Amino acid sequence: MAADLQVAFVRDTSALDHGVTSAVAGGRCDAPGARVGIDSVGTSDAEVVRRVLAGDTGAYAALVARYRDRLARYAVHMLGNREDAEEALQDAFVRAYRSLERCDDGARFGAWLYGILVNRCRTTGARAARRGRVFVRDDVALNGVAHSSVAEQTEGEDVVRWALARLTPEYREAFLLKHVEDLEYEEMARLTGAGVSALKMRVKRAREQLQVILREAERV
Repeated sequence: MAADLQVAFVRDTSALDHGVTSAVAGGRCDAPGARVGIDSVGTSDAEVVRRVLAGDTGAYAALVARYRDRLARYAVHMLGNREDAEEALQDAFVRAYRSLERCDDGARFGAWLYGILVNRCRTTGARAARRGRVFVRDDVALNGVAHSSVAEQTEGEDVVRWALARLTPEYREAFLLKHVEDLEYEEMARLTGAGVSALKMRVKRAREQLQVILREAERV
């Protein structure tokens, strides 16, 4: 499947403006228990995957539209920068398209795609760090990722996002998967490649660090 279809798949980046993680890119999506906290559409995903594999490449846009908002929200929270989040999101969709024939159970497409995005966020974050760009809070991006409208956002939510930006990538990833995406530790382990005990420790330390950060913010 050709890479020149990238623009058609992911040109609409509205999720990064208004909407708002080891599975290996290209890995099989029929692994036992490969369910994650993305809204499931049952056989609908399977049917779209079947159509794409049969040659209806335009049908892939339906999968992009179905998962874009949720994945964009995670990418922005994880990377803290809209440009980097868009890069990771586009890369995830394109990689999933290129290796779609490996997805034997299309009903689990969402779980498989989610795992690809986790890895792309890691890669994008590491590349940004090598460029000397530490995690920087992008207010425009972060303010656009909440579920509610801007008018409904509370000061407390803004502070929490500010605090999340100050966690290490490992802790931020674990915290988001557990408390934002609402995944079980076993699901997190399948997505990240980390052990359940290690993930529990990361979530615990993330909570502790967030408490410290939030207490410091209250004193400012």
